[in-house]
Amino acid sequence: MALITLATTLSNAFVIATIYQSRKLHTPANFLIASLAVTDLLVSILVMPISALYTVSQTWTLGQVMCDIWLSSDITCCTASILHLCVIALDRYWAITDAVEYSKKRTPGRAAGMIATAWVIAISISLPPFFWRQVKAEEVTSCNVNTDHIFYTIYSTFGAFYIPTLLLIALYGRIYVEARKRILKQSHKPGKRLTSAHLITNSPGSVASSTSLNYGTTDSSSCDTTSPASVGQVKVTVSDALLEKKRISAARERKATKTLGVILGAYIVCWLPFFIYTLLLPVCESCFHAELFDSFTWLGYLNSLINPIIYTMSNEDFKQAFHKLTRFRCCRA
Repeated sequence: MALITLATTLSNAFVIATIYQSRKLHTPANFLIASLAVTDLLVSILVMPISALYTVSQTWTLGQVMCDIWLSSDITCCTASILHLCVIALDRYWAITDAVEYSKKRTPGRAAGMIATAWVIAISISLPPFFWRQVKAEEVTSCNVNTDHIFYTIYSTFGAFYIPTLLLIALYGRIYVEARKRILKQSHKPGKRLTSAHLITNSPGSVASSTSLNYGTTDSSSCDTTSPASVGQVKVTVSDALLEKKRISAARERKATKTLGVILGAYIVCWLPFFIYTLLLPVCESCFHAELFDSFTWLGYLNSLINPIIYTMSNEDFKQAFHKLTRFRCCRA
């Protein structure tokens, strides 16, 4: 548990530092990923260390006030982390289905509004237990969310997991279908042949600077060809440049669709057992087993470690910026 907590803290801190250091990553989409990293960092700092202590000791020794703060932080931060996944999915959905119009609306201000909405919803889910909390005169030895209120359990589990999960499945399903359409469309669309001529600068009679002439484009459905030829002192190059760009774009689309499956699969595997178990407890008190509950809880926390790994390792810009940051740190050391 200590290792998971440390790894979660470091991985999310590196994501935040990478985005902060690299101007190339200062985009609204990456601001959403940075906000997710901040949320997961809060989980690793405010929630996981105390949870580890409580799991090992099986006795709460920090008092009622600390119990309330910890439970509130747990529900708020974990829910905010899940809702950030929805926000990122929604941003990608709009970007891929309405690229032209959404590019005008995709601003830092809009990203900030989406982040604020996620936190407001998360706080609204964590607050209700405070209204019926009873201060106990005796010493507090356990710290758990009260499951006696079945309506709150349904409200919190559906608001924090089931509704966001249905939204994620719907959004990623539409994104996958749209990406497949683009791949198929690009694979059947003919490329355009680009012809260029370059004056060789070291030839007799040439000027000091090189000259590049584009003679236009002609439609071609042939494979990628490059045929250099020397005509006097002019080098002529013919290549299907646009077709090559389409192939690169199609490869990126395929990689993106695979990434979406990994993101959704990891999220469901991490959180589904916990929320099924939580929904079951109010109707089956004898089903509660501390070891099982703790295992499902830490499986959910593990998602805060997986998030930065998936979102950054699937992005080439992040990889490059991360390598630059690590090299910079090593050189300074």
